[in-house]
Amino acid sequence: MGTSGVRGDGARERGPHAGELGWDDSLYEDGGDGREGGVPGGGAAGDAKTPPPEPGSAAAGPGKNTPHASDAQAAQGAVSPKSGTKSPKGAKGVTGVAGATAAQGATSRRPLGRRILRWATAVLSLLILGTAGAGYLYYRHLNGNIRSGERSNGSGRLDQPVANSAGQRPLNILLIGSDSRNKPENVELGGSKSSVGSPPLADVQMLVHVSADRKNASVVSIPRDTRVSIPECEDTETGTVHPATNAIINETLARGGPGCTLATWEKLTGVYIDHWMTIDFSGVVKMADAIGGVGVCVKDNVWDRPLPGVPGGSGLKLTAGTHQVQGQQALQWLRTRHAFESDLGRAKAQHMYMNAMIRELKSQNVFTDTPRLTGLAEAATKSLEVSEEIGTVKKLFDLAMQLKSVPTDRLTMTTMPTAVDPQDANHLVADGDSDDLWKMVRDDVAFDSNGDSAEEKAAAAAAAERRKAEESTVKEPTTPPAETGVIVRNGTGGSRTPVKGRAADITQALVAKGYTLARADAQLTPEEKTTVSYPSADLEGNAQAVAKALGVPTDSVKRSTDVSGVTVVVGADWRDGTSFPKESEPAAGGVPDTADALNGSEKDACMDVYAPYRF
Repeated sequence: MGTSGVRGDGARERGPHAGELGWDDSLYEDGGDGREGGVPGGGAAGDAKTPPPEPGSAAAGPGKNTPHASDAQAAQGAVSPKSGTKSPKGAKGVTGVAGATAAQGATSRRPLGRRILRWATAVLSLLILGTAGAGYLYYRHLNGNIRSGERSNGSGRLDQPVANSAGQRPLNILLIGSDSRNKPENVELGGSKSSVGSPPLADVQMLVHVSADRKNASVVSIPRDTRVSIPECEDTETGTVHPATNAIINETLARGGPGCTLATWEKLTGVYIDHWMTIDFSGVVKMADAIGGVGVCVKDNVWDRPLPGVPGGSGLKLTAGTHQVQGQQALQWLRTRHAFESDLGRAKAQHMYMNAMIRELKSQNVFTDTPRLTGLAEAATKSLEVSEEIGTVKKLFDLAMQLKSVPTDRLTMTTMPTAVDPQDANHLVADGDSDDLWKMVRDDVAFDSNGDSAEEKAAAAAAAERRKAEESTVKEPTTPPAETGVIVRNGTGGSRTPVKGRAADITQALVAKGYTLARADAQLTPEEKTTVSYPSADLEGNAQAVAKALGVPTDSVKRSTDVSGVTVVVGADWRDGTSFPKESEPAAGGVPDTADALNGSEKDACMDVYAPYRF
């Protein structure tokens, strides 16, 4: 492809490569709409690296169905040479082609061959431009489908982690399922009319973590009724500023959109999140239809319906065994909560569906199936809203290429370990085991143990390298300890009952280390993780010095607009003692049992059904 099949006078003319008329952003730069241009089509239709295809791509390449020079010569062989042409010696009295020498024939035929070449080149150019234009229009159409928003609009943003020696970083994507009823199709699919016009809630939240080397991936869900600390967030559409609060995590979407949900996750986990994606009810149905049937299993007949005293229900009705679900039935499966006993059961059912979906897509070779890929591209761009830095077809395609390389036995689905909320038995809070899970994500440690020992050693070395790089960025404090003001707050009530006197205990420890201006604040600030915050760059070194004095890791030092000076919040991860507890190094496959891990290769997973919802 990319080389013309037309030959004239022994020379090959070069035709445009598909990359030049396809996936080349420089040719299709949009004049200021913020979207990158470029028509998918940098390879043949069967190439696994080919971006979402467009009708009439130039993949066939110039040269097919083009006259070959020898064809032109054969056609010209029936034409007599011009009158007046001298016959060579030994050919007297012979006229026409039969009497011409090869040299004479070549001389007489050359002008016509060139004309055919020029004609063929012109036709091919028109065809290529036409197909490239159609592809570009389709690409623009897909780009026009995409809705995007700010990555994070909450306070206290994290810094991107340091790359390893190979220049690689882990990839973290937050998937958000919205319960919005603000479209008629959403109300029809499972919403109450009384909710129309209300801010949406984030009923499904999952973090997809892909390792820096792209060899393994893990998913962590947080149940929607988990109580967490939500940072201050600004709604970028209305300008409304929502103050920091402590509430259930599904409210974050109504407090500034997906960017606020992302900021809340970063605050809870200490994990930098690169992107977010949201989808609503109708979007799930579109995507499920485009993907096709996905196999799910229930151990008993199930019917998720309203029961006396328990309204609602997804409407899911299946007999015991395995079923292929798609479209609206797939949505019902993903929304079922009562019949699967709780939000934790629903998360497990969602993990089963996702694992089965990924296995199905891989088995169908969807990335090399042009019609299927086109259908998925259309459904995805219409269904998803994404953070602005991935708001083009090209970037979404590049993202998909990074995800598809992970084998199914290196993909692990989990749910954040939780406990019953002491303030409300209907809610949950993060359990102590959640710290171990998030450390594995932060250190880029595989949730599975299916990698080789060399890979595990490389991951451990990379984690050590990142920590060393973070320590090397430590700045000198601008004032000595005796002149550094420090505020200490008790945040141990993040997931359990607060430990009384923790702020005073840590304040005394700081005074003993020379920070005589340290004082305990009576304000309770529930936090899962201990943090040391500072408001401006000139205090960064001071905050790092305070953290070092207490043994708090450097990656827990954050800049925040929520504080007025160096501030220590003693989190739920530090409930006793005056020196921060040292964390053990996590090992591959060391996921806590309470995370309910499910590996992508487990094909026989089957859901239990809560007895009242059997039939």
